[in-house]
Formats: sequence, C-alpha cells, structure tokens
Amino acid sequence: MNIQKNISLKSYNTFGIHVNAKRFVSIDALYNLQQLLKKEQQLFLISGGSNMLLTKDIEELVVHLNLKGISIDREHENAVHLTVNAGENWHEFVLWCIQQDYGGLENLSLIPGNVGTCPIQNIGAYGVEVKDTITKVKALEISSGKLITFSNADCEFGYRNSIFKNKVKGKYIITAVSFQLTKNVHKLNTSYGAIENELLQKNNTTPSIKDISNAVIAIRQSKLPDPKEIGNSGSFFKNPVISTALFEKLKNEYPKIPSYPISEEKIKVPAGWLIEQSGFKGKRFGEYGVHEKQALVLVNYGNASGKDIHKLAQTIQKTIKEKFAIDLEIEVNVI
Repeated sequence: MNIQKNISLKSYNTFGIHVNAKRFVSIDALYNLQQLLKKEQQLFLISGGSNMLLTKDIEELVVHLNLKGISIDREHENAVHLTVNAGENWHEFVLWCIQQDYGGLENLSLIPGNVGTCPIQNIGAYGVEVKDTITKVKALEISSGKLITFSNADCEFGYRNSIFKNKVKGKYIITAVSFQLTKNVHKLNTSYGAIENELLQKNNTTPSIKDISNAVIAIRQSKLPDPKEIGNSGSFFKNPVISTALFEKLKNEYPKIPSYPISEEKIKVPAGWLIEQSGFKGKRFGEYGVHEKQALVLVNYGNASGKDIHKLAQTIQKTIKEKFAIDLEIEVNVI
C-alpha cells in the first residue's frame, strides 16, 4: 500500500471541488483493506465521489475504494444472482447487465457513482429503487475488521435512505453488493411519464430493457449536466413528502403544483418545482449556481468552493421554508 501525502481530491469528487487530503491511499484488494484497518480506523472513504460536497481539507486518511469484479453466484431460467465489488462504476455495471439481458436496473441508467454507494442512499429514478433488486450487502466492520453480511431487511431501506446512512454510519465499509435480476421474462417499468413520452416519440410499444435504458439515458442527458463538463452531484435535494392538509393549502395558492400520492396522509412534491417557483433555476453566482435545465442540480462552473455551494443550498432551503412551509432536505453528504 502506497500512502501518499497532500493529494488534491478535485478529480475524486464529481463536483470538482479542490480540497486537500493530508494522506491518501487507493485500495484494490479486500485483504489490503483488512490489513489497513489493523493500523488505521480514522478513515475518510471515497468511492465514485458522486454524492458528496467537500467543504474543507480532510484530516483523516482518505481511502479510495477501488475494489473491482463481478461474479455470477447462481442462475436459473428466470433469475440471476450477482455479487459486484464496491469499486465497479454503477452505470457501466448497468450497461453490462443489459448486454447480458439481465433486467431490473435499466431505469437506473446513467446515475453517477460506484456500486458500493448504491445501497447507502437507496438510489432510485423513474419509478425504481435499487432496494428492490438487492439481496445482501457485504461490509467490513471498521472496529473489528470482520466481514459482515447484511440481508435486504437488515439494510432498513427507505426513500433515499438505509441503515448505512443513519444507524451504522461510519461503522462499516461496504465491499460488495449482491443483486437478484430477471432473465428472459422481465418486469418492465415504463409508467414514469418521461419514459412513456420518450418511447411514444419512437413509436415503441414493445420496449426491451435496452430501449428503456436508452430512454432514461436520453432523458437524463437532456436535463442533467455531465459532471465531466460541469461539476455537480446530480439531485442535490430530496423530493419532500408533506401532509395532504399542507398540500391542499398549497394547491389553493398554486393550482398547478405537481404531486405524487404516497398514502392517504402523505404526498410527495417535486423539489425541483419548488426551487424553480422560487426563482433559482438557472441563477448563476460567479463560479457556482443552479443548473439552467434542472433546478434540483447545483453546479460548480469551475473554481467554486464547497462552502460557496453549501451556502447557496442553505439559501434555497430558507426560501422554500418561508414560501411553502416545507423543509427541503439535502440529499448530498456535506463534509
């Protein structure tokens, strides 16, 4: 293991924020990670760097988790069980599954990040959440170095949430994720309006999982900036879930407010719509701002600091609270 000193993390986070790692090591083998834990337990983990906003230099040892590999555990006529190491790129893994005709992840195409981080916030898009395909998560307990297996139920998945994001945050390092995907007969999810429209434009009434993936990629590329071109971390805020009473009150004032019923008592409203109605969409403040096509996305145009972007996020939160009486929750990890 080669521990380096004073390394910039700009190329290790999709926001492209320059902060300094006093010590840095890249790990590509589970054994090396276990050996490292015998000496060091105050660690700062980086995988794909897609769900973080860095606001300061990192004092702890920065560990870049670069574990690679996909294995087929077992398969039968209509299902396949895979185990994927944490350092595999998420989108490349999804495309690999589609090439093998393994279904279930196609709606999650083009989400940035690596496989190891997908369970942490239970990534989801276009009517699908990754929890519906995960069978287990393998993780190293930092305090003991033991490899622990979490079942799907153990993970306590919720909307953009899991046990790894709250109860056991900072106590485990996810090393691999296992999935159960479909073969031959796929359960397609095309109910999300944007996907339906994309398929209709191509007169595609019998889409394959590849067709759905292509539709999702086209939609995301039309709305979301490429982190390689403009620094960003995708959706910065969660879509808030509010009471039906508050929704009815807001609907009287804003008749066109979009909504997605969760239950008789709860309704989800799009955070992007709230931000756009508050006048932030497309606003630029020097080197940072809100993306012109998607108000959910905060961007770094080049040399913004993490503190600049966090301050903008707090301003948006305060405005939404005052205007709509809604608490807007940040989805990205602010560090």
